Amino acid sequence: MSTTKWAIDPAHSEVTFKVKHMMISNVTGYFASFNATAETTKDDFSTAAINVAIDIDSINTKNEDRDNHLKSPDFFNASEFPKMTFKSTGLVGDKLTGELSIRDITKEVVLNADFNGIAVDPYGQTKAGFELSGEINRKDFGLTWNAITEAGSIVVSDKIKLQIEAQFIKQ
Repeated sequence: MSTTKWAIDPAHSEVTFKVKHMMISNVTGYFASFNATAETTKDDFSTAAINVAIDIDSINTKNEDRDNHLKSPDFFNASEFPKMTFKSTGLVGDKLTGELSIRDITKEVVLNADFNGIAVDPYGQTKAGFELSGEINRKDFGLTWNAITEAGSIVVSDKIKLQIEAQFIKQ
């Protein structure tokens, strides 16, 4: 059985997140730098082994002070843990299961997965597209900093919503 290798197409992929701020609005952010590969023996990706590495220093929430705070030991501690990683353990139907590592903590996560199929672009490259979404609790990964407003509201929600658009190029 032959293995097909795929590499992420960074021009057509993104890793974004949303988190409630003061419990009244959402802050959206993204990671500008990441790499992902997949190896599969079937065109439907049901046998895919997917590996992702995200550069923490590339976090962007459109606020430099907040981004620097997120990189600090209060949150990601980017100087000690420069990458967040994901390694798939299975794709069954519309669920992608894998091990997410943030800082020095690894937990199993399940993401909703929409496989949008495979197509050949105008340049002859074969591409595969996915939409992934899910939710994690940041405190499960040691991201425990928080503050309380004078009105008693929590500044940062524990729940983080993830949205990933991934397009892979057949190698």
